[in-house]
Parts: sequence; C-alpha cells; structure tokens
Amino acid sequence: MKIKRYKAINITKNIVYANNVIIADGFFDRLLGLMFKKEMKTFLDKEPFDGLLIESCTSIHTCFMQFNIDVLFLDKNNTIIKIIKNMSPWRISWFYFRARRVLELKSEVVVDNHNHNHNHNHNLDNSNHGDKVEFICLN
Repeated sequence: MKIKRYKAINITKNIVYANNVIIADGFFDRLLGLMFKKEMKTFLDKEPFDGLLIESCTSIHTCFMQFNIDVLFLDKNNTIIKIIKNMSPWRISWFYFRARRVLELKSEVVVDNHNHNHNHNHNLDNSNHGDKVEFICLN
C-alpha cells in the first residue's frame, strides 16, 4: 500500500513547513512515531520524509529517538496552540488537551520568535500560536 504524502503549509504566513509529510493515524504508527530512527525515513521502504503528523495526540515523547525535532501542537481547526523548538531525545511534553494532532518536523524548521538572530538552515518566517496550518495531499 502506498503511503499518502502531504505538504504542510502555515497559511497565515504562507510558510511551507514540509513538502513530504506522512500521517501516523493507526495504533502502531502513532506508537512508534520516530522512535529508533536515525533520520526521517519510513520503516518498511526507507522512503525519506520531512514531517510526521500524529493524529489524536495531546502529548509526545522523544524516547528512543536519535535526533532533535520541532513540534507543533494543533487544535481541531489546525491552529497552532503550542510550539516546541528543537526538542531533544528523551524528553516528554506537557499534555495540551485542546490539541488534536501534532506535527513533528526536522529540527530548526520553526524559527524561534524570541531569538530573531537565530541562525537556521531554512528560509522560513516566524511561526506563532494562533497561526493556521493546512495539509495538501500530494498523491
């Protein structure tokens, strides 16, 4: 079965967060997430991706992960309610009860608003709580 892939865009500021997002909506996909991976690649076919959208999620952990991630907690309307920048392995987030899904991105995709001199590798604008994110199916 072919994996559906999406583009994640902050439509409030016209920022592309990721061009290749996969969705974790099944029990095992949500359970495993990015655990045990050295980079963002699917378990079976080792296809690369740059974002993971975890459905029905109010909290995450980075146990058994081997790289840092940027995290966006989204409500039922895909509005950003929490941004966690550069979350390192072996951390646990708070519970965000308004969250319905979480977008995990390669680290340093989301620019920190409080550090405008932040040196990042991505040509992205600032992200804020209240910004709206849209997912466009690519296949």
